[in-house]
Amino acid sequence: MDIKIFFSDVDGVLTDGGMYYTENGDEFKKFCAHDGMGMKLLQRKGFQVGIITSEDRQINRNRAKKLSLDYDFHGVDDKLEFIKDFCRQKDVSLSEIAYIGDDVNCFELLSNVGVSACPNNAVAKIKSIPNIIQLKKSGGDGAFRDFAELFL
Repeated sequence: MDIKIFFSDVDGVLTDGGMYYTENGDEFKKFCAHDGMGMKLLQRKGFQVGIITSEDRQINRNRAKKLSLDYDFHGVDDKLEFIKDFCRQKDVSLSEIAYIGDDVNCFELLSNVGVSACPNNAVAKIKSIPNIIQLKKSGGDGAFRDFAELFL
């Protein structure tokens, strides 16, 4: 297992998957500080860390910037093809990528990376992926940190 880069989905992994709106239409999300520290600890160990999400929201960009992530990709519909292109550009293989996701839009990427994981509350289709690591924590409650700890 020669993992170089960790990627995470956002909604349902780094958040609880809820979409919260105020009466005025403002959107907000709850991120878990333990996940952010997990990302920092991985970076300190020499890993690169990023997010890849189908959502295209400034709130996710703000979180990525605050955490000083190596990569933050937004509005990505076909995550597997996107990461295949990324791997070609960075001269890394899919087997050197670790990814954590929770829902059907993550299925193809999770099925093709070196190490895949999902939060405890991931959908059944994701949990059915062969060899996927099913974490004890739910999305938004430290699932990424649980994943990171396996490598720290």
